[in-house]
Amino acid sequence: MGSSLSLYNSDLDGSSNSQSKPGLGDLPESCVASILGYLEPTEICRLARLNRAFRGASWADFVWESKLPSNYGVLVRKILGDSVQILGKREIYARLCRPNSFDGGTKKVWLDKSTGGVCLSVSSNGLAITGIDDRRYWNYIPTEESRFQTVAYLQQIWWFEVDGEVEFPFPPGTYSLYFRLLLGRAAKRYGRRVCNTERVHGWDIKPVQFQLHTSDGQSASSQCFLTAPGRWNIYKVGDFVVENGNASTKIKFSMTQIDCTHTKGGLCLDSVMICPSEFKERLKHF
Repeated sequence: MGSSLSLYNSDLDGSSNSQSKPGLGDLPESCVASILGYLEPTEICRLARLNRAFRGASWADFVWESKLPSNYGVLVRKILGDSVQILGKREIYARLCRPNSFDGGTKKVWLDKSTGGVCLSVSSNGLAITGIDDRRYWNYIPTEESRFQTVAYLQQIWWFEVDGEVEFPFPPGTYSLYFRLLLGRAAKRYGRRVCNTERVHGWDIKPVQFQLHTSDGQSASSQCFLTAPGRWNIYKVGDFVVENGNASTKIKFSMTQIDCTHTKGGLCLDSVMICPSEFKERLKHF
């Protein structure tokens, strides 16, 4: 039994000395590459560990060019610059999948590893927040719960307004824009996460208004009460469509609650996220 298992493993690795039983390692790399082209990037990387033929085929440029966004040349110049001209398509894909910072570190963009979809995040430092310079209202606090390592914390304010904009060459497709918010202030105590919600107030009296506008005339809006203290929530602003991936799309967005009959506070503002609309179920992992 042990010898039969050994023979099976040697055939799988393409290292068998038997000429009567060809293994997967005997397949031409071009044939393997053609097969890999139909798989998702994560599956290609797993199969690359199978044997030498699959490993070599997994580096074929035409395999990874089909996984890259249609406007990847524009994205590479925007995100990575001209230093990647000598890199293969697989390495370009890998670098684009990392969170790449731009605009002074206030924005990050990356490709989803499984689908190649473009995702973008704007930090609280990249937003125009009314009263942010007054410590009576707002503070920036460090946290491990943000990909930017910092969030804006609101203690209390009458006029709540947050504005922002981003200009980026998104590939063609439909995208959704979200605010990532937390009612309360999270911290670590004796190695455990705790969230202080004592200052949370005012968000159940009037709804928060969300809006977005694009440079080509699209607009969307929504409103909702902020709920569920103690955990991060994603609030959808709306959708927009990109048709030309070679040109940058400018998106302006806002979040307001300007009813001055009451104060509101106890809110952590982490970031604004833009991602393909079909990613809704994945957002809790972002």
